[in-house]
Amino acid sequence: MPLTYIDIFAGAGGLSEGFVKNGHIPVAHVEMKREACLTLKTRTCYYYLRENNRLDEYNQYLRNEITREDLYNRVPHEILDTVIQETMHEEGMEALFNRIDTLMTIQNISNIDVLVGGPPCQAYSLVGRARSENNMEGDARNFLYQLYADVLEHYHPRMFVFENVLGLISANNGSYLADMTERFNQAGYDLDMRVLNASNYGVLQNRRRVILIGKLHEEGVQFEYPIIPEVGEIFNRYVVNDLFSDLPPLEPGGQNNHYARNATEYLIESGIRNENDILTWHEVRPTREQDREIYRHAIRAWYQNDQRRRLRYTDLPEELCTHQNRTAFLDRFKVVAGNIHTSQTMVAHISKDGHYFIYPSLEQARSLSVREAARIQSFPDNYYFEGGRTAALLQIGNAVPPLMASAIANAVEDMLEGEKNG
Repeated sequence: MPLTYIDIFAGAGGLSEGFVKNGHIPVAHVEMKREACLTLKTRTCYYYLRENNRLDEYNQYLRNEITREDLYNRVPHEILDTVIQETMHEEGMEALFNRIDTLMTIQNISNIDVLVGGPPCQAYSLVGRARSENNMEGDARNFLYQLYADVLEHYHPRMFVFENVLGLISANNGSYLADMTERFNQAGYDLDMRVLNASNYGVLQNRRRVILIGKLHEEGVQFEYPIIPEVGEIFNRYVVNDLFSDLPPLEPGGQNNHYARNATEYLIESGIRNENDILTWHEVRPTREQDREIYRHAIRAWYQNDQRRRLRYTDLPEELCTHQNRTAFLDRFKVVAGNIHTSQTMVAHISKDGHYFIYPSLEQARSLSVREAARIQSFPDNYYFEGGRTAALLQIGNAVPPLMASAIANAVEDMLEGEKNG
């Protein structure tokens, strides 16, 4: 039975993708960044056109045969209106609720089953706090969970899924997490927390995240965290190269949107590539020759004689060490090793430079393309990111991997269906 859900702090829609892929109904996506909202609208077009046997029109857009405006004009405006560009703040919540209530009326939906989303993570991120002068104390983003609780109190969804970084556990000595738990309890929910690794759900990435799941309190009923079956062992025969080997080689600054060969077994099994997909965003940033030489050192350190050694900045020849800081962030150059099961965690910093995500090829000596980064996050190739290259990489780095989101969505559905049939 399809569930209705609202996605707040939606980003590019990775968490939502896991729910809509399983047939659930997005009532609204709320996101503050324009480029991410356009990505959500474009993805909404994909699902609408696919359901109406008009997917060729979406593919026309990917082939640059029609404009984005043309694409949006082929989808009813009330479908696109489910994407709400809004910076959530206390004074604006009533107006936001009015907009969502209107969407519910239009869609003939009387109740919300699930609330999903996770506030921007910089305030809880260990790296973000390390780079902040005052440990991000007083940052308004620390308290966005209060707005999440406001949405819970307004719509009383049967369950919620709240995603964030590991730093949430230790932020402000754990007081934010404690306050959050108390606030969600006050809103009427029993909840529990787990640290989940995306690699256990078919994603070829070592990505650990805090997943809080809550359920409306029922007197006399003990809440138990839903069982989210792991499928990691099914995918353990694959390595990171299985994400990349069908893509054409690139020089720094280059792009090529034609597949070089057939999809790998992993790409097919994971659903990342389908036979009728059109390759987009296989585009990479330019790289200075000095950085390319550093990339080669990082690649050799890992692959030469199969030593699998990670390059430290102080290992480089002196003429390549131009940074003054020789004591911190010594792993700032890191190859995405193609011969192991998981890549390092994809992070938003990839939008600023690609040094931490070096493509594993001496000949190419470049950072990852946008599409390669998206594949590490398990986004399907037919997922199109709006905005320029920097905006696309930022959206990808901040996202919840859709394969992991799909496993969570299945677990939530199973719990609610079991309650209904129990």
